Order: sequence, then structure tokens, then C-alpha cells
Amino acid sequence: MTLTDRAATTATHPLDPVSEPEVTAARRVLADAGLLGDAVRFAFFALEEPAKADVLAFRTGDPLDRRFRALLLDLADGSSRDVVVSVTRSTVDSVTELDPAVSGQPPIIDTEFELVEDIVNADATWTEALARRGIDPASVRSVPLSAGAYDLPGEAGRRIVRVLGFQQFHEKDHPWAHPVDGLVAYVDLTRREVVRVLDHRELPVPQEPGNFDDPAQTGPRRTTLKPIEITQPAGPSFSVEGSRVRWENWDLRLGFNEREGLTLHQLSFHERPVLYRASVAEMVVPYADPSPVRYWQNYFDCGEYMFARYANSLELGCDCLGEIRYFDATIADDFGQPRTIRNAICLHEEDFGVLWKHSDMFAGSSETRRQRRLVISFFTTIGNYDYGFYWYLYLDGTIQLEAKATGITFTSAFTSGEFATEVAPGLGAPFHQHLFSARLDVCVDGPRNAVDEVEAERLPVSPANPYGNAFRESRTRLTSESSAARVADNSRARTWHIVNPDRRNRAGREVAYALYPEGQPTLLADESSSIHQRAAFATKHLWVTRYDPAERYPAGDLVNQHPGGAGLPAWTAADRSVDGEDIVLWHTFGLTHFPRLEDWPVMPVDYAGFTLKPVGFFDRNPTLDVPPSPNGHCHGA
Repeated sequence: MTLTDRAATTATHPLDPVSEPEVTAARRVLADAGLLGDAVRFAFFALEEPAKADVLAFRTGDPLDRRFRALLLDLADGSSRDVVVSVTRSTVDSVTELDPAVSGQPPIIDTEFELVEDIVNADATWTEALARRGIDPASVRSVPLSAGAYDLPGEAGRRIVRVLGFQQFHEKDHPWAHPVDGLVAYVDLTRREVVRVLDHRELPVPQEPGNFDDPAQTGPRRTTLKPIEITQPAGPSFSVEGSRVRWENWDLRLGFNEREGLTLHQLSFHERPVLYRASVAEMVVPYADPSPVRYWQNYFDCGEYMFARYANSLELGCDCLGEIRYFDATIADDFGQPRTIRNAICLHEEDFGVLWKHSDMFAGSSETRRQRRLVISFFTTIGNYDYGFYWYLYLDGTIQLEAKATGITFTSAFTSGEFATEVAPGLGAPFHQHLFSARLDVCVDGPRNAVDEVEAERLPVSPANPYGNAFRESRTRLTSESSAARVADNSRARTWHIVNPDRRNRAGREVAYALYPEGQPTLLADESSSIHQRAAFATKHLWVTRYDPAERYPAGDLVNQHPGGAGLPAWTAADRSVDGEDIVLWHTFGLTHFPRLEDWPVMPVDYAGFTLKPVGFFDRNPTLDVPPSPNGHCHGA
């Protein structure tokens, strides 16, 4: 490594997050290779994580090769390249020219968002349609939305967005309250022209303001809430060294990239591995309105928008309470320049009620212990919605992920209650889903794992069950990728146990962690629909694949305008064995949202997630050593 190379990185571990010098160095290498120009923009940039075996073999002081992946989009002609670059060797390792008609388009970027309003306002058909409605185009905020893939004439291979308008009556007015419905523009981003305006129907623009931050709308603020102070006079129980976090037998590393946001790496408990990597690898928001103006509304916020680019800078007392440690996150902007998001990740611990408790009449004992959890979170805003992702680690070895959906529901002009809720006079909130895919690269006590489907089995009355009260545990090994594409069934208490066939507990059973799904609906769109083909991952609650470092995103690498079939359906067609192999679980979870009046004008947080619990991973309760509360008892006023 040369002196110049040393300056390019300060990383000391293969999974250290991206730094500003690394973004700058990568851009310099790409420029020196002639891959940049005035019209070239970065649609994606992130660490190209080394092979798992190399990471696991790494020891402090070993040499590092810091490699990064970039998707480069040429705004002039719409061409794009998938590039891998090393900043430690100052080389371009690979360049792949992309065919958007086959492989899909790079994500939509900020530069293009900024162009759209000028493009539609320069189109006579669009402005005339607004004039017929008595609307000044200057008062309309044009929202560029991903186009999907519908085999429409002339769209194959072209970089298209579909544009809906929302009227804004003054600069502080929230335009989501005033949709200009019945009108949509199809825009070619490369040619910077409107290719079609569909003026389907003139509908009144809802007039009632939705300004949830305006005292005229909200009324006076209540004064009855008393302060809650959370203090840790002796400091937090966790320790942080770079991106490595240790807390109460947990040891892990934090990462961040603009597509997945927060990532967790090398989670272990009592020095026993549980997860090699965990993230939310994709999400899709499909809408139910079949009208000609809106049938195409299906948004992949990770793959089409790189939603973690818009991660919030979190604030003490607003987003996080207690003794907080924040982590900044560095990404590349459209021009390949480093941009650091201050306080992108929040780390803190919090009380979580009773951990265990018993008062025994025979032994005369009475013991209570408090549960505590480590919270690792980030929040991001993508258009009208805000999403928070909270990973929880508990004292007893439990892991949870909680997704929080808030913000403003997408709106329409209300015409009937068949596909939308009327949330204000003339204002509709269409029915939709929020479906997330968690990628769980499991490593339960080692790299060889398998998955058992475990559920309750009712037993009929028989000589062995004469009173009909018996039920038992049914266990089925999911041996191949095809057999491991499963749906949840709460009527059977169905769970999936990730077992290690090489490790046994003192009862002689395979050690395991169990995935407890919430079991909400999967994708509701028809099997013949375009979104069903593009978001096939969302049609099952569980997929299990053989580990392959190239298989990163459940709907494929390039989701924007992809015709479908990529990702999990393509990978699992090989039907590889997943019994006693290095495997990855993909879990679909989420919300089916029939908006309420109470969701307007800003939506209280709604929740979705899942839980991973040790099942026979320990030989007994691992929290027997948790001490009582201070002074040996609980007390209050």
C-alpha cells in the first residue's frame, strides 16, 4: 500500500462503514479511468463487502482491500454502468454496461427529481389540462413516481417516470392535501420530455388544509403532559469502538448504506455467533386503486429510490431518549462527492418492563428482574412517508426488528369508498400495503444451518387421546429452496427454527433460534399482475436460499422498470439444498393499510416486524445472573 493509498482509507476492519476520504478516492479513480463526465451521475455507491470467509478470517492488522460498487448514470444518453473500484489499489476492478430493457434502470436520483417540474410545465398538453381546471401550473408540485413495467408502447429501454400533481396554496402549505386527480404525465427523463399526458377525468381539488404544523389547524397545544427524564448517572452499559458495539453479552458491528440503511454484522451472544449480517434489503408499497391514472402505483423504496439517502439527522429528546450514542453515515451524492448525514444512527438502552418474576408460597421466595434492551435505529423520509427501523437486542438473547411507518398517507380525490378512505372532504387515501423483506444471513452457532417448520398439531380423539385434549409439536425440515418458500399460519402457531445440526444442547436437541412471524397478509395483487412478477419476494413470508455473495436484494439488483422475475424466484429455481448449509433467510413482513380518519393529516406510527428467539440455544434461562433493581427491591411514591 502506498502513502497515497493509506490516505484513501482509515478503515481498520473489512466491514467499517464508508468514510469521506474513501468516497473522494473512489471518485478520483473513476475519473482517472475516464468513467466520469459532465453528465454522469452516481445513482448508487456503497461498500462492496468482502467475501464472508475473508471477513471471518480477518485479524487486526491484516491488510485491507477497500472496494466499492457504483452505479453510474449518464444523463445525456441514459446509458448506465455497474462499476467496482478499489481505493487501496487505485484500480477499477470491473465495468458492466447495463441493458435497461433487460436488467432494469438505475434508481431515480435527486437531479432527476429537480428536473421534472420544469419538464411538465414546458409541455402544452399538461399546462392546458391544468388551465381547464382553473389551476396555475406554478402552484402545482409535480411528484415524479417510479413507472413500473407494463409493456406500454415505446417505453422499453427508456427511462420513464409518471408524474402526479398536488396543488400548494402557499409556501408552508402541505400539497398532499390538494391532489390534482384524474391527470398524469409520463416523462422521459433522458430526453427531458413528456411522452404522454393522460387526462382521464376532471375532479375537484380538495380544499381543506392538511397543515398539521399550523396552530390554526391543530388548536392550542395541551399543557398536561409532565416531563419524563431518563438518566443513567453511571453512564450506559454499552461500549463502542469504531463501528463495534458490545453490550451485555452481545457483540456486533454497525454498517450503513444508501439502499438498505442500517445493517448489523457479526452478531454474537456469549461469543457464540447468531447472525452474520442482517438488514432490510427491499420494500414495496403496492396500491389498490385500479383507475387508469393510478394502476401503476407500486413503489420499491429501497431499490428504486435508495431511500436511506434521505436518512434523518436524529435529535435528542425527539427521536431518541436517554443516554445516546449517535453515529454519522457517509454516502455519495449524485456527483460522487461525499455527504455525511449527522446522527444518522441512534444507539441507546432502555428499560423494557419485567424480565422474569415469581413469588413462591412453598419456598417463601419473591424475586423480580427488569428486562432491558439495546436499541439501534434510524429514520428516513421518502416523499410523503417516514419510516423508522429499530433493531432491539434483549438480555435473554432475543432479537427483534420493528418498522415504524408514519408521515402522510398518499392522497387522491375521493370518488368512492371501494379503493380508498375519505379522510377529509373530497380527499381520499387509497388502500395500500407496506411490505418489507429482511435479509437474515444466519450463523447459529456456526456456518452450517438448516430450517425446521414448527407448528401446533391437533390430535383427534383416539384410544391414546380419549378426552380430546392432546396436541403436539409438528416439525418438518425444509430441505431445499423450493420447499422452503413458505407462508405463515397463525392458526397453527407456525414458526421457523434455524438449527445447527452440528451442535446439541444438554437435552440432546439441535441448538436453534426461532423466527416468529407476525403473519400479516403477503402481496394481495393478482398473480397475473406486473407487480406480482416484480415483487415476487412479497408473495411468501419465508424464503431460504443457499448463501451466495451476489444474491443481495430479493427483487434483484436493478428494480427500477425491471420487467420482473429477478431476485428470489430466479435464485430458487436452482432448488439448491439448504439442509446443513450456509444459508440465508428472507422474511417478508409488513402492513396492509386501510387508512383511518385518524391517519390524517399526519399518521400516528403504525408498527410491523418480527422476533428471533433462542430455542434450546442455551441450556437454561441465560438471565439468572441479572441483579435485582437498586437497593434489592422495587419502590415508588
